[in-house]
Amino acid sequence: MFVWAGSVKSGDSGNLEARAAAYYWKTLFPENPGFIRGQYEDEPNNLLNYGYAILRAVVARALVGSGMLPTIGIHHHNRYNAYCLADDIMEPYRPFVDKMVIDQLKQGYGMALDTTMKQKLLTIPTEEVLMDGTRRPLMVAVSQTTASLAKCFSGELRRICYPSFE
Repeated sequence: MFVWAGSVKSGDSGNLEARAAAYYWKTLFPENPGFIRGQYEDEPNNLLNYGYAILRAVVARALVGSGMLPTIGIHHHNRYNAYCLADDIMEPYRPFVDKMVIDQLKQGYGMALDTTMKQKLLTIPTEEVLMDGTRRPLMVAVSQTTASLAKCFSGELRRICYPSFE
């Protein structure tokens, strides 16, 4: 994936993102070789979808807090989606949800989206992430990301701040 990441061109004309995604999902759940990522697919998609919904809400809230509308996206465009910009900005944060789901499965919690699993996934906003060499809760890092995006739009910055994934 690192080789592909260095070769992605604007617009992904080589379709490297799709190839990387196929590899990512295959290696993320090796015990489930037929795993297909999708909203209506089999478990553990239910857990991923719930975690992503929590993440999306955190990002949408931070965007509004930074003075932006989560509706107008950069890459995501859909008149029926009120959170296109939130969907754009949350992409680099998805691995934190993926890791939490994997950790819960490894600890034996199972794939049911029951009360216990929901409680675990509801801690996503408080998960520690590394940003600019400092550990902070994910929701604080998201606010820093959206603040940097606002500064990019105003011309004050040229780069959006995102956390490192360890």
